[in-house]
Amino acid sequence: MTTPATILATTTIAIWLYLFFFRGQFWRLSSFDDDQTKIPGPENLPRVQAIVPARNEAETISATVAALLNQNYPGEFSITVVDDHSTDHTAEIATRTATGGTANPGCVPVPSFTIHCASTLPAGWTGKLWALNEAVTKTLENKNPESLPDYFWFTDADITHRPDTLQRLIARAEKNNLDLTSLMVLLKSTTLPEKFLIPPFLYFFLQLYPPSWMADAKSRSAGAAGGCLLIRTSALKKIGGLASIRDAMIDDCALAAAVKNSGGQLWMGVTRHSLSLRNYKSFAEIRDLIARTAFTQLRYSATLLTLTLAALLVIYIAPVAFLFAPSWQIRALSAIPLALMLTSFLPTIRYYRQTPAWTLALPAAALFYAYATLLSALRYWTGHGGQWKGRVQAPTTLPTRPPS
Repeated sequence: MTTPATILATTTIAIWLYLFFFRGQFWRLSSFDDDQTKIPGPENLPRVQAIVPARNEAETISATVAALLNQNYPGEFSITVVDDHSTDHTAEIATRTATGGTANPGCVPVPSFTIHCASTLPAGWTGKLWALNEAVTKTLENKNPESLPDYFWFTDADITHRPDTLQRLIARAEKNNLDLTSLMVLLKSTTLPEKFLIPPFLYFFLQLYPPSWMADAKSRSAGAAGGCLLIRTSALKKIGGLASIRDAMIDDCALAAAVKNSGGQLWMGVTRHSLSLRNYKSFAEIRDLIARTAFTQLRYSATLLTLTLAALLVIYIAPVAFLFAPSWQIRALSAIPLALMLTSFLPTIRYYRQTPAWTLALPAAALFYAYATLLSALRYWTGHGGQWKGRVQAPTTLPTRPPS
């Protein structure tokens, strides 16, 4: 006899078979792990400008600037830090690091370094995109067309890169004719909240944006990792510059979607050689990280919110609940989605060099993400959406262009 529990268990199995076998193999990190790929040095040495938007990053900006100065890229390379109305000493620390630091020894040229103070944030722009746009616009307006950078490298003010990062990004972009190349940097996973919630953060992101689908020109999937993003200047111009996505809360994925929709080629990988310096010491800090953009991802839709919360319960919680079902048939059926769930999560756990036992925490982490997503919606509905460093950036009215 078919019961509602049997139907739900069978549905959960079907969903996990799809996720495991047909969702672009998103969980096989080795297939897009940049660290495991041998990339010969670029034959061409295009001009590159790194742009670092920084708002109250006094604790990390020195390490970020030092890492950029130490890039062993032999081509023309410049660095611009955009001080986005910081109230600490971000700009002074960045300048002191640049003027007192030493670049990579040898024949590698010392990159030029500038500080740009962002002007007042205009209506309709998010803070990070305005800061990036300030530097991009100034560069494109003030430089001779023949000396314009061929690429812009957008990187956050709380990230350090290994000296060969830029060279590898350029080599990959030039070899594969990529318009946008990005790397998901390694987030810290040392505190208990981080160990519990950061690996699922990567896992869920890759599930939403399978890298193999991003790279497929026939797929509509488009995503990127904004902490380390290389974009061709020609591709940026083609989409109308950053102004074309000026109100995007999830700026990296919006930029990727715009580039792909214009016919551009994308690639995203993961790396342990670019490190986030940001610490998340409490569950509340990670909750706020999720809540800042979760409802944006759902296009501010109550319907999509309801469906997402229901999906999280069916996909991640139901298989665990079925273990306690009175029917042995239901308990037996639960073994299939549980096995697929834990097997797919294991590569991410290994990537973060945690013990396999942490795979068992995924259902509980999914429940936490459901809570943070609901909180994201509640904050939006009460006028506090998209909070980041003192700014409320979510729109008060629905955007005319759905965020990607």
